[in-house]
Amino acid sequence: MYRLDADQTAILDRVRAVADAALAPNADDVDQRGRFPAEAVRALGEAGLLGLTVPAAFGGLGQGPRVMAAVLDELAQRCASTAMVYLMHVAGVAYYAARPDVAGDALREAAAGRHLSTLAWSEKGSRSHFWVPIGRAVATNGHVTLRADKSWVTSAGIADGYVVSSLAPQSTGPLDSALYYVKKGDPGLAVSGPWVAMGMRGNASAPMTLDGTTIPADRLLSEPGKGMDAMLGIGLPVFAIGNAAVSLGIAEAAVAGTQAHLTGKGFEHLGTTLADLPNLRARLARMRIETDRGRAHLGAVLDAVENPGPTTMLMVLEAKAAASDTALHVTDLAMKACGGAAFSRHLGIERNFRDARAGSVMAPTTDVLHDFIGKALCGMELFA
Repeated sequence: MYRLDADQTAILDRVRAVADAALAPNADDVDQRGRFPAEAVRALGEAGLLGLTVPAAFGGLGQGPRVMAAVLDELAQRCASTAMVYLMHVAGVAYYAARPDVAGDALREAAAGRHLSTLAWSEKGSRSHFWVPIGRAVATNGHVTLRADKSWVTSAGIADGYVVSSLAPQSTGPLDSALYYVKKGDPGLAVSGPWVAMGMRGNASAPMTLDGTTIPADRLLSEPGKGMDAMLGIGLPVFAIGNAAVSLGIAEAAVAGTQAHLTGKGFEHLGTTLADLPNLRARLARMRIETDRGRAHLGAVLDAVENPGPTTMLMVLEAKAAASDTALHVTDLAMKACGGAAFSRHLGIERNFRDARAGSVMAPTTDVLHDFIGKALCGMELFA
C-alpha cells in the first residue's frame, strides 16, 4: 500500500533482513526485561539505516516520509520499542537536516551509523502540551544555559544528540520558544528517573533534567522565539506519520499472530482447528479489514504531504489518531480471538496489545488531536 519504486523497495528489503535478524529474535527479551534494544539499533546503524532520511549530500539515503512510514511499519511488526527509538531518531534528524550549518557533523555521523538522535520536548509542567516548554534558556556571552525537567525522552541517556525545547531567552509568552541541539556529553544533562511502562518497555523514555546545561548559542535549531513553528512545521508531520506507521505495524503483527494461532492450534479430540470456529474467523476478518483500512488512510495522508493542499495539515493531524485507534481495536480483537493463550503470554499478541496502548497517550495525545481537528473544522484557532 505504500507504492514504493524499485530503489525504495530495495531499501525495504534491507530493512526486513535487519528486522528479522536483529529485532524479532530479541523483542520478547527487550519487553520482559525492559531493556534498550542496543543490538537492534547497532544493526540498523551498520546497515546504513540510521541515515535513511539524511540528505545524500551528507552520506545518507535521502528518503522522505513515504519510505520512512514503510520502514517503521516493518520495524514495529517485529519490535515496537525499537520502532519508537527509530522514529524519534528520524524526527531528530529532520531538525539536523533543516539546519545543516548547526548539525552537519551529526548528519554525517548518523549516515555512518554512529549517531542516534531523539527529541526532548515534553515537560512535567505542561504535560502533553509539548509545544509549551516551561524551562527557560538564559543567554550570556555567546552561550545559552538551559534548565528544564523533561518528562519523556526516548533513548534517554543513550542518544548521542537531543533536540531540546525551551522558552527563548527573551520570551514574553508561553509560546515564545526555541529549539537547541544538545549533545550527550554536555554538562548538566542527565537521566533523572527510571522507565517502567506498560508497553514499549524497551524504548528508554525516561525523564531527564537539564541542570544548567550550557552550550554555544549557535546550536540554535529554530529561528529565535519560533520554536513552536519548527515543532509544528518540521517535527509534527514526521512524528504523526511515523507514529501512525508504528501503530499499523503493531496491528499487522497482531493479525499475523492471530492467523497463525487460529490455523495452527485446535481441538485434538475433534480433529479441528480454531479456524473452524466461525466467530474466530470473523474476528480475524475484522482485524484484516481494519488494518488495511488504516494503511489506506495513511497512504492518503502521504499523498497529501507529497502534494500539499488546504487539507494537508488536517490529514497529518488525523494520521496518528486514526492509526492509534486502529491498533487499539485490532489488538483487542486479537486478545479475544486468541483467548487464554494470549492472556497468559504464550503468544506475542499480549505484547502487541500493551504496545498499542502507547500511541494514544504520546503527545499530541488522541484527545488533544481530536480537539485540534475539531477546532480546525470549526474555523477556530488551535492555540487560542
